[in-house]
Amino acid sequence: MSLNRRLMLAGAAATVPALAHAQAPKPQLGTPRSVITDPPRDYSRGAAPAFSPDPDVLRVVPEFGGLLIGQEVIRRLHTGLHLAEGPAWSSLGQYAIFSDVKNDTLYRYIWETGDVTVFRRPSYSTNGNSFDFQGRQLSTQDFFRRVVRWEADGSMTVVADNYNGTPLNSPNDLAPHKDGSVWFTDPQFGGNLAEGHPDDGNGPMNGGGVRDPNIGNSGVGIGKAGGMHQSLPMNVYRVDPSGKVEVAVPFEQAMPPNGICFSPDYTKVYVIRGGGISVGDIQGTRVANLRPFTDCMVDGVHCSPDGMRPDRAGNIWCSSAAPLGYAGVTVWNSQGKLIGRIRLPEGCANLCFAGPKRDHLFMAATQSIYMLRVNIQGASPG
Repeated sequence: MSLNRRLMLAGAAATVPALAHAQAPKPQLGTPRSVITDPPRDYSRGAAPAFSPDPDVLRVVPEFGGLLIGQEVIRRLHTGLHLAEGPAWSSLGQYAIFSDVKNDTLYRYIWETGDVTVFRRPSYSTNGNSFDFQGRQLSTQDFFRRVVRWEADGSMTVVADNYNGTPLNSPNDLAPHKDGSVWFTDPQFGGNLAEGHPDDGNGPMNGGGVRDPNIGNSGVGIGKAGGMHQSLPMNVYRVDPSGKVEVAVPFEQAMPPNGICFSPDYTKVYVIRGGGISVGDIQGTRVANLRPFTDCMVDGVHCSPDGMRPDRAGNIWCSSAAPLGYAGVTVWNSQGKLIGRIRLPEGCANLCFAGPKRDHLFMAATQSIYMLRVNIQGASPG
């Protein structure tokens, strides 16, 4: 073979690996579906399994990973609601309850079976719920603008319906303290037509509209509820075990209170107000040194908070009713630093820790209930 022929064959052989490398198929890598993909994640029954680790559980800082279980994904338990609110866990009954405020129904999620059943209807537009240290259910009722407790024998006790003789505005959320007291927020959110008994036309939340509070409420306590209107400042109250109602956090302009919870050691109280979270030190029956905890801003987006719960490490898990991509849950450490986020396809109103170990985050979004198992327990009770 001539020298030129040998050089030509050698050159051709040298190009084979290069050509083979250039033509090798690329790995077929997909993108796990989330609430922000197109098409978005499918939560319906029979949908393909979600990818783990869940792309909608975001580790803002590495240590948030210690609160998670990598194989666990967000699951939708129930949907078709009008305004899901007030989730709470009963350790005695092994069930979670939640409100559909605008549909006047309280539901129960039964842990053993996963069934969702009607618990109380009418619920009198029950909003916030919890369970006290004796396992009794505590609820706020928008219709009667009061806080009630359901006793072990099935009877109901009115915990608070007035302050110094003036009817309350619209108790929204509540939290039991280990000293036997019950703390609750009293904004002016529940006086509208859809969420409860409307104002008689004179209240500040009436908005100038014309409403007849008797229509649609025939035979349901009209003598007691009719003619109510909101006139008190929007305070945070403490109900002593004796039944005495006191102002724990007085109202500040443009700072209406909403969600409330305590630190795990019950020395601090957290209150959602004015679009952020404040924290204060509990000194007897009052709160001192009330200060900002977080403004709930994430990436320049206001993650509108509503309800929250602490875990046993002192982190605060807070609902977010922000736009898609930021709706769901934000998680803040005890210093008010954002450590993690959970994205949901709907705005979230409230949450609790559920399950026999209280290690399942039970989230009440607008129309649906979602759950995620985590690697931390919620602080008790409720």
